[in-house]
Amino acid sequence: MKGLSAPIVTGVVLLGLWEGVLALLDPQGFVLPAPSEIVGALVDNWDAVFQGARITGFVAVSGLIAGIILGVLAALLVTRFRTANETITPLAVAVNAIPIIALAPIFNNWFGLTSPRSNQAIVVALVFFPIFINTTRGLSQVDRNQIELMESYAASRSRITREVRIPNAMPFFFTALKLAASLAVIAAIVAEYFGGRQDALGPMITQSAGLTRYDDAWAAVLAGTAIGAVLYSAVIVLERVAMPWSSLVRNPK
Repeated sequence: MKGLSAPIVTGVVLLGLWEGVLALLDPQGFVLPAPSEIVGALVDNWDAVFQGARITGFVAVSGLIAGIILGVLAALLVTRFRTANETITPLAVAVNAIPIIALAPIFNNWFGLTSPRSNQAIVVALVFFPIFINTTRGLSQVDRNQIELMESYAASRSRITREVRIPNAMPFFFTALKLAASLAVIAAIVAEYFGGRQDALGPMITQSAGLTRYDDAWAAVLAGTAIGAVLYSAVIVLERVAMPWSSLVRNPK
């Protein structure tokens, strides 16, 4: 709780400045609503925003899980087999270089304009690369003395991977996972601009902005932000459970 006090105070101060500056300058409020108006729009449209957050959240979470699984499996393959490294790594780099706006129409044609699978595929494509690259680095950058020690005990390659490489890769993996958690929400919302259900957060933002209901649009943005914050917090909790020693290193007694 002690570590949360600084960001909470900073957030409250920034929101207060936002509200105060708008009240003082009285600009075109419909373009940039005050925080109080955004919260009011969220309360007034709670059912629609909650439904949109549920749909977008499902796409983000399911795509994130699939991207994690594929990224970790690919990392294990490229660190074990040279052929896999020569095949998967260039392909992953090429896919990562493709913009989301180029992938969205293609995936919509493949899976259907209203199917969630097209948006999930976009989330997977965006999440896969950071998970793959960071996990591969963690699996590869192992102290050679540890490998030689395990080999001196006639340990198999799978046991070396399980007891040396994977523990070494955990910090790299969770660093990538924190980034991927935010990217999943961004990818899901952007993908919804091109297809998917019309009651999701993406269409809600575009439709509200098109009708100059900017407070409603910002309420949907706030819901997307909440999803990203929940996912990021879940990753932090999972990291502390999986690597309890890391918190001891950061906060020695």
